[in-house]
Amino acid sequence: MGLKAIALYRDGSKFSQPLSSKQTQTEDDAELQFTKEQLDQAVKRAVDEVNMILKRGEKKPMPLKRAGFTQEALVGGHKIYFRTGEYENGDLGEVFIDMFKEGAAYRSLLNCFAVAVSMGLQYGVPLEKFVEKFTFTRFEPSGFTNHPNIKNATSILDFIFRVLGMEYLGRTDFVHVPPAMDSEKAVSEELNVPGEKDETGPQGETAKPAPSNLMNQQLSSMMGDAPACDVCGHMTVRNGACYKCLNCGNSMGCS
Repeated sequence: MGLKAIALYRDGSKFSQPLSSKQTQTEDDAELQFTKEQLDQAVKRAVDEVNMILKRGEKKPMPLKRAGFTQEALVGGHKIYFRTGEYENGDLGEVFIDMFKEGAAYRSLLNCFAVAVSMGLQYGVPLEKFVEKFTFTRFEPSGFTNHPNIKNATSILDFIFRVLGMEYLGRTDFVHVPPAMDSEKAVSEELNVPGEKDETGPQGETAKPAPSNLMNQQLSSMMGDAPACDVCGHMTVRNGACYKCLNCGNSMGCS
């Protein structure tokens, strides 16, 4: 049974009785009593989770006519096109990647990689897993882009999965310029801009954002590939083309 030991005590030999055969119900035991409705809901949630895990091994076919978007971009001076295919509910189901000037071998590898990602999505692998794995991968071609939200990418895959994370997951932590509508909404909610849904105090005064909330907003805009400070080990943020430490002010790579 995996037990490490079995302890035997003579009844009454301990100051505090380790084991009792009396069937007494304490207040803590009463709090653990559940209603039938609560038990039914817990069982239903457990069954739904098990069914979701089992469905990950089943392929969800794509519709014959599907929506999506086509993204044209330049990454380090290299033109790239990639398309997406969506299910009826808007979930991502497939991706296509094409760089027609890079040669047959490189283009074929990108096409095979896109097929592998598409198969994973259709067999139930969450898009979040792909985004976490392939963002900030570093290899050439890399560099500046002409995308309105992602200004620099460390590789082609880094650029693609940053775009997919922003478009389908609403992620803005690894983009340089958050989408305008989302940014304005976030700022208005954070600062309680007049004309939006304001929160007022007991005297009718507009509530001011807490300093911790402003700090969290700043930290959420940090780049995910920012290294730790080489002086104090604190987190760093982008400062132009370099990184600056928020703790000691050390500038990494800049004069």
